[in-house]
Amino acid sequence: MSSVPTLPAIAATPYRKKTRSFSYDAGDQPPESGAPQTSDDGPSSTPLSGVPVRIRSGEEIPAPSIGGLPSKQMLDNLYDGAYLVDDNDVIVYWNPAAEQITGFSADETVGRSCSDGILAHVDGQGACLCGTHCPRRSALHTGLCTETATFLRHKDGQRVPVSMRAVPLNADKPRGGGTLAIFRTDPTRGMAAELDELRSLALLDPLTKLPNRRFCEMVMAARLEEMRRYYSPFGVLFLDVDDFKRINDTHGHEVGDRALHMVAQTLSNNCRLFDIVGRWGGEEFIAIIVNVGEKQLAVAAEKFRALIESASLPIASGRVGVTVSIGGTVSGMDDTSEMLLKRADDLMYRSKAAGKNRSLVSG
Repeated sequence: MSSVPTLPAIAATPYRKKTRSFSYDAGDQPPESGAPQTSDDGPSSTPLSGVPVRIRSGEEIPAPSIGGLPSKQMLDNLYDGAYLVDDNDVIVYWNPAAEQITGFSADETVGRSCSDGILAHVDGQGACLCGTHCPRRSALHTGLCTETATFLRHKDGQRVPVSMRAVPLNADKPRGGGTLAIFRTDPTRGMAAELDELRSLALLDPLTKLPNRRFCEMVMAARLEEMRRYYSPFGVLFLDVDDFKRINDTHGHEVGDRALHMVAQTLSNNCRLFDIVGRWGGEEFIAIIVNVGEKQLAVAAEKFRALIESASLPIASGRVGVTVSIGGTVSGMDDTSEMLLKRADDLMYRSKAAGKNRSLVSG
């Protein structure tokens, strides 16, 4: 693979924050070489300079360093994922953190068009952001740095929540030049790190690495006790993969297992830190959502449904997608675990009877 170009020079002007975006003030003068920038929020980085890189067709601009550190080395050592797209919409750089977060290596991405939808970003409702709603293209067209929360598609198919910032590299030339995309996983999402301890207690499902049925039953009993003491209701979602037997029969059990793992990872990546999702058995999953009423539980159920529908699993012949039917209910003071599960299970089957790939929540 050819050597990876570093970033083009970026005008060393202070910036001021806007809601969900940043802008560079055209009237400000750049500081002397090596002098720190200042902004409304305090010191910023020094100007970028370095080896040439082509950002616009036929144009070479000195690429920068920050404090003497080459740009590529700086990006290579970020904990955040980063990739660079040139003016022809081609990915020309993909850093190691991007490989770790997405599962795609630089060999699989550099040289491909960003329009190929490698990461297939969607919003929280599962709507595609590639194309007219792409945050990177928005930054390119407006000349402003944009920031948004998206859900990228991992190489293994599951949806991963990330916070993405898109930076136009030629901010003084809107609609021209390349863009830098920087993204990180949201540390407030997903389940707590006690999963390592759960492994030693044999409370994890070996295939999906989610809490197993035994652990979920223990959590539900604890939530019921908390509710009776502190009057804090919680919700239970019962999820079943639609037509899972057809996936096994058509593509084999190995693909079926990978599909279950994809669903499990999409659920665990996108639940709150204090909620629990687990594998109940077979193609059935359960989510225990704390401090919610019926409306909030319905929102959580629909979010899970949409993100799973938008995920897909790469196989030799293309991609395999799955959907889930969901039933949900909110705990009452007289409920037992069995009563909660029965209501959620009945509502899940009603979702299937109504056409599958839908959620139904009741009190």
